[in-house]
Amino acid sequence: MKSKNDRRQALLQLVRENRIETQEELVERLRQDGFTVTQGTISRDIRDLHLVKVTDENGKSCYRQQIPASSGEDPFIPILRQAALCAEAAGNLVVVKTHVGMGSAVGAAVDAMPQVDCVGTLAGDDTLLIVARTAQDASEICGLLTSLIAKETD
Repeated sequence: MKSKNDRRQALLQLVRENRIETQEELVERLRQDGFTVTQGTISRDIRDLHLVKVTDENGKSCYRQQIPASSGEDPFIPILRQAALCAEAAGNLVVVKTHVGMGSAVGAAVDAMPQVDCVGTLAGDDTLLIVARTAQDASEICGLLTSLIAKETD
């Protein structure tokens, strides 16, 4: 069974690589990729992944990811975006792969994020381990981190 994180990564890839105009189109494309989704699920994903409709170079509207600028509460988010490569949930754990030497910096960024509620973090050279309370919490943390570290390929 495909996870919430898998669905969100697929959704971000669809938006980066295609001109998607409607939620219905997102639902259909994700279903073609083997995901069981509803309009409500896609609406929540759009909100949580900071997808917005923009006008493209041809004057047509389409979805793009727009990460909000970091605030004083999250001073390390730019480091997270530059240093983290990917996040994957496994049970109640989240493993974040980073550039070599950046595990501690990403750990500090995650620790500074008020929206990440976890038991604790453990940083290595190129990996961060996040211990969540439950598998659901780990999935949500992973989804949040995935949305923050996803990079535009325009």
